[in-house]
Amino acid sequence: MWTYYLKIAWRNLRKNKLFSFLNISGLSIGMAVCIMIMLFVSYERDFDGFQTKNTYRLNEVQKWEGMVSPQKVALTMYPMGPTLLEEMPEVINFTRLTQGGEMVLRNGEKETSLKSILWADSSFFDLFDFRMLEGDPNSALKEPNSMVLTASSAKLIFGDEPAMGKTVFSSAQDSSYYRITGVMEDIPANSHLQFEGLTSFSTYFSPQAMGDWEANWYTTYLKLADGANISNLESKFPEYLVSHLGEERAKEFELFLQPIQEIHANSSEITHDYFNYRKFDGAYTQVFFYIALIVLFIAGINFVNLSSAKSIGRSMEIGVRKTSGASKPQLFIQFIGESIFISMIALFFAIGIVLLALPYLNQFSQRQLDFPLFSNPILLLNLILGAVVVGVLSGTYPAFYLSNFRPAKVLKGSPEVGNKKSEFRNALVVVQFAGAVFLIITTLFATQQIRFMQEKDLGFSHEQVLTIPLNQRFFSRYESMKQELLSNPAIEKVTGSGQRLGNNLHQTGIVFRGDGPERILSTSHIVVDPDYLDVYQIDLIAGRDFDQNISSDNGNAFIINESLAKELLKSEGNTRPIESLIGQSIGLAWMDSVGQIVGISKDFNFNSLHHKIESLAIFNKKDWGYSEVSVKIKGDAAPAAIAHIESVWNTMIPEEEFQYKFLDDHFNEMYRSDQTLNTIVGMLTLLSILISCLGLFGLVSFTTEQRVKEIGIRKVLGASVGGVVVMLSKDFMKLILAAILIAIPISWYVVDSWIQDFAYRIAIEWWVFLLAGMIAIVIALATVSSHAFKAAMMNPVDSLKSE
Repeated sequence: MWTYYLKIAWRNLRKNKLFSFLNISGLSIGMAVCIMIMLFVSYERDFDGFQTKNTYRLNEVQKWEGMVSPQKVALTMYPMGPTLLEEMPEVINFTRLTQGGEMVLRNGEKETSLKSILWADSSFFDLFDFRMLEGDPNSALKEPNSMVLTASSAKLIFGDEPAMGKTVFSSAQDSSYYRITGVMEDIPANSHLQFEGLTSFSTYFSPQAMGDWEANWYTTYLKLADGANISNLESKFPEYLVSHLGEERAKEFELFLQPIQEIHANSSEITHDYFNYRKFDGAYTQVFFYIALIVLFIAGINFVNLSSAKSIGRSMEIGVRKTSGASKPQLFIQFIGESIFISMIALFFAIGIVLLALPYLNQFSQRQLDFPLFSNPILLLNLILGAVVVGVLSGTYPAFYLSNFRPAKVLKGSPEVGNKKSEFRNALVVVQFAGAVFLIITTLFATQQIRFMQEKDLGFSHEQVLTIPLNQRFFSRYESMKQELLSNPAIEKVTGSGQRLGNNLHQTGIVFRGDGPERILSTSHIVVDPDYLDVYQIDLIAGRDFDQNISSDNGNAFIINESLAKELLKSEGNTRPIESLIGQSIGLAWMDSVGQIVGISKDFNFNSLHHKIESLAIFNKKDWGYSEVSVKIKGDAAPAAIAHIESVWNTMIPEEEFQYKFLDDHFNEMYRSDQTLNTIVGMLTLLSILISCLGLFGLVSFTTEQRVKEIGIRKVLGASVGGVVVMLSKDFMKLILAAILIAIPISWYVVDSWIQDFAYRIAIEWWVFLLAGMIAIVIALATVSSHAFKAAMMNPVDSLKSE
């Protein structure tokens, strides 16, 4: 019986080539899109999925005076881990991490640069499921000057020789040595922690640091007892903070926990998140998931519409089979089987599309998505089951519709093609195009928001600025390197800074002594070369720039931004002009020194546009050094400028590999998640429109086929080609207009919710909805009228000759 059903299904596919092509094409594209998006979603959701221990990250909410709004940070104080272990029974272990940065290690005469070294407590391997290949995970980081390398790092340094027990030296100074006490597996790509080696915390920190509750730059992870009540534990944190910080200072902090598996995807609001590889907003992953379902749903609607529309051509077959004894269940099963058969063919082509497109998706997403079709039988089984489900869901209505034909009517040539069936198909077309219009609208707004962020005047010049990381041990060569760089006419200006614009700038405490009471408050800060404002063209609204000829400017002169100035004026009752702050006493709260405000800059966006402009203090402290060099180059001489910079670098700092990045690229990377969302939604929009148009084209073909004699009669009676085209098109255009009206309020709500995530955002303007509607109408009209025009051009003699 099943063989017989397959033969019938195959004959129908061959008999109706156009409809078969449209059905299979639409389903194949929908399935391929769904598979690729699910691969991406699965990859994102599986971040840290290999971690099986009950590990949580401890985070702060900082509410310091001077902040525009409370700030969530992935930072904690040095003593928090040990004291929580001692005081909270739910905590059974802890580990702290902080950045060791880049380290150049010398093994004999060979030097190897490791880009990412972390300092970690000896308990590190008790909290994470990183497998040790050699060495004891319980003691590898216990002693000072201990180091654990990844397998790749060990091979880079020692080649094929064993690494265990060997000693390497830091090139910074020969007295700095490390003994290799362990070799671990390379870090999985889907781990939020990425590093090339670990050094023991005890190398740098003594037990006396346990009293340092000001050192607030560590990342702390807690291992909790199985079954620990997280809400109950977090409710104890306020009292814990009061007991260690005092009642007043405790008001400036809150603590909260994150499961390790949620760090990658649920940290979009958390700043100073230094250990979060390829951080990606989990809400966007959810958006991709739903959009993939929308595209597959649109493809399924195609199948339902085309199958039910084409069913009229099979009415005689059904009538004969029913009079021959076929029951409703048998016919229903037959047509469901045909639907599954078509779905399986579509799956075959969808797999081919995925295999061809996956390398491009990996390149675009900067991920290594894997499609182990033949090595993972579970994946193959899920795909087959998914195709069966799609076939059953898509084929249920056509099967029900076909199996209910009454043989007495269909054998007389009167199949049941009444208004109810047409209304159902029309409703599906409306739903289908409403989904497409929704995607068009959201794509247009997402494109606008991304362009707005990329083109918005940030308040400083970032074009043609090349940034070079500078290791602190080479800072003594900065001034001579700067002069050498400026000797080339392709280079306009050079400056240095302790941090890069576009990053989360570090917070510090400042003390302000104005005319009112002394105030201690928090602000972002950056240490800069005296000509920093000139290079970045940051405007002053009061006071002056740093002056290298004034010796007191080194460490004692501060330039603050408008936001900090307004905060300082609060203590003065906000009645004084902003210029009155010039000359007022200000200093770093943790240093026994006082400087003065020499200038006030206009506010500028030194962070992502997701965040409001925070208060900022800029000061020059030459002996602190700079971690980055910024080079302003002439736009028409970029290749020559880069070649000269590299030549100077290799001459003056041959120990270090030359690396650079344009600041524009850095700012674009800040919006990578948003750009990824926009691009993927845009691609899915085009595919959904294509699928919708395939279905619409099929329905128009069916409609014109049913009305071919009517068209012939109208033409004989004098109807023009244009009139016939309008007649055939207007009913479909009504459906498209209904779809637009449904999509507009839904898309408005979704877009409005999305842009609330940005501190600086576009307005939701009516013309975007109008443009999206016009795009949908033009596309649909082109699809409908192309076939309608072909039908209208037919010779009426050919369509009426049977009469």
